[in-house]
Amino acid sequence: MRIALDVMGGDDAPQPNIDGAIAALEADSDLEIAMVGDQPLIDSLIEKSGYSGDRMQVVPAEGVVGMAEKPTIAHRKKPNNSIAVCWRLMAQKEVDGVVSAGNTGAVVAAALWSKLFLKGIKRPGIAVTLPTLRGRSILMDVGANPAARPEHLYQYGVIGSVYSRRILGVSGPSIGLMNIGSEEGKGNDLYRETHTFLSNSPLKDIYVGNVEGRGLYRGEADVLICEGFVGNIVLKVSEGMVDYLFKSVGSALMEQLDTERHIAQRVFQEVAARHQYSEAGGAPLLGIDGICIICHGSSDARSIKNALGVAKSLNDHQLNKHIVEEMQKYSL
Repeated sequence: MRIALDVMGGDDAPQPNIDGAIAALEADSDLEIAMVGDQPLIDSLIEKSGYSGDRMQVVPAEGVVGMAEKPTIAHRKKPNNSIAVCWRLMAQKEVDGVVSAGNTGAVVAAALWSKLFLKGIKRPGIAVTLPTLRGRSILMDVGANPAARPEHLYQYGVIGSVYSRRILGVSGPSIGLMNIGSEEGKGNDLYRETHTFLSNSPLKDIYVGNVEGRGLYRGEADVLICEGFVGNIVLKVSEGMVDYLFKSVGSALMEQLDTERHIAQRVFQEVAARHQYSEAGGAPLLGIDGICIICHGSSDARSIKNALGVAKSLNDHQLNKHIVEEMQKYSL
């Protein structure tokens, strides 16, 4: 598999991207990476790293979309920026996937402009895997589509169920709709219409209804669907709460321990590792004809390595093929 890596994307780019790419290549001999960005800078950093393999090629790009820039304006002013070039490579079938820790809005905008949608997909969405008391659940969408319609959320249910089965190994995944209450008639127009839509759709047998926010981590559904505005808030609050709990509860507990301190510390480290975004690498943008992994802006080399590995795994599992088949099965 050949992946285009946005070397210039991320808070600390380009060094973590280069280090992560080299680590990924060392871990997987079937991987090739197109390093997209400032060619002279990338060439010099690769030379300093000592890497001399032939599975890493540099593709020049001009400019970077900053984290605070408006994606549409940035793409117009810098049409050959690193994110745009990555997507151009995938549209031209020169690469099989794209990985970026850059501006999420710019990555999604490039996806929409490229029109690289899988057959039957109306709008792609970002999916994240979250730990629950019952295992792991998919939350989709967490930022790609804040102006979703009921049919978009329906498709997220189909896509999420495929991801849950094929990647997480969940047999017969259930689907829930994130809402402010579990009762009938809860939510705004979009969520009320979506609830009625799903209740009478081909997914009705696996649709469990409305799920409140606290139900997410209870594992009340294997796939939770929502529009991107709500999903992104849920994701960011979750990240902040995890960080708060580990720092506050962990420090308070360690102060009370003596001889068992090293055991507690090891347990906290193991649990924290399962919740850190660096372990997941990034979140896939699903519904596109290709593989796209969107990484956290503060991704380190480990995150980038893992994101490249996730992209390779989704490709190896032929996830898109299964999504297309499922969309045909559940077409409206």
